[in-house]
Amino acid sequence: MAKNVLGSDLQSCSTNPMTGFFRDGCCNTGGEDAGLHVICCQVTAEFLDFSKARGNDLTTPMPMYRFPGLVPGDRWCLCAARWKEAYDAGMAPPVILESCHISSLEFASLEELQEHAVEL
Repeated sequence: MAKNVLGSDLQSCSTNPMTGFFRDGCCNTGGEDAGLHVICCQVTAEFLDFSKARGNDLTTPMPMYRFPGLVPGDRWCLCAARWKEAYDAGMAPPVILESCHISSLEFASLEELQEHAVEL
């Protein structure tokens, strides 16, 4: 089983909406996941606006990718680089540490993630 940023087993991020690169509810990753969808976050309206302004509209459904479109409060496996970009801009959404894949630490420090941690 994959590990999370705390070194324990990776926990589910969300099954409603179903998230993860593999649409398995977890922020698992693999060689085909070029975007590294490894940070489990709870999206906010501010973050969704920020992401859309940066060219990544996460609110519009895209059925061909099994993407339902997100609303504030949804939990989603976010690309690590996008979360770090949002963090650097002061717009990072909250994260669920137990559900963030350990490879998240290649983009953000545990301390940065802990600043935005919420309970599982």
